[in-house]
Amino acid sequence: MESAVRPQVVAHRGASHESAEHTLGAYLKALDQGAEALECDVRLTADGHLVCVHDRDLRRTASTKGVVSSMELADLSQLDFASWKNPWADLDDEAPDRDPDRDGVLTLRRLLETVAAYEHRVELAIETKHPTRYAGLVERKLVEMLAEFGWHEADAPVRVMSFSYVALQRVQRLAPDLPLVMLLEHARHWPVLRPLVDDDWIVGPGIATLRKHPTFARRLADSGRDIHVWTVNQEEDLRTCLALGVKAVITDRPRFVLDLLDNVWPLPPPIRQSRRRGADPADR
Repeated sequence: MESAVRPQVVAHRGASHESAEHTLGAYLKALDQGAEALECDVRLTADGHLVCVHDRDLRRTASTKGVVSSMELADLSQLDFASWKNPWADLDDEAPDRDPDRDGVLTLRRLLETVAAYEHRVELAIETKHPTRYAGLVERKLVEMLAEFGWHEADAPVRVMSFSYVALQRVQRLAPDLPLVMLLEHARHWPVLRPLVDDDWIVGPGIATLRKHPTFARRLADSGRDIHVWTVNQEEDLRTCLALGVKAVITDRPRFVLDLLDNVWPLPPPIRQSRRRGADPADR
């Protein structure tokens, strides 16, 4: 069961098992729980803002048929992105009061500022969503924003992920030193992608694919590529990842996975680089 490297624990859309995904509250909870990295999806609004939203439309998370790419940030800011997670909160005397600042739409800039000001190094795994009407503008806006923080070069605490090979190629042209993760939903896609994906790109298969295709999982592990796996929420799945030498596990339950690792991992957790709270992002 032992791997050569303890995997990084990445909070999938924040601590999304307990809190509404992609809200500031979910990410703050993940940080409080000790998550070593945060994962987010980004989409572009009609007025050019990158926001952390997974779905193309808002029916699931904000109870509206609106499409993110056709709405302006001011319109999104009027919506509640958290009530869907606990629709009976008004009947629960112990439920915390709603905090619009933590429950509303989260811009990528706000998330980057939160990470930059945190007390120690936390990494970000940012997925650009496709297809979208804005195509390559999403990646260009993303790299421009990362450059404002000084996070577009080597050793930045950021990696970019996508199911779109073309999207990752765009990022590679704009910021050649950023780590890239080729996300993979089906094992049958890998023979087509393998000749196209650079040797230093990370591969990001889903845990369901690794469970369903153990031979493929072992071949991928033996290829020497770094592997980041989504979405790892059960002990059995974590053990599968450890056996394959996975470098990062993306989970809705960061505290649960960290506790499991503390119980099974033979080595101490990695030493985290100290960060000065409130430091200017441009200094990094």
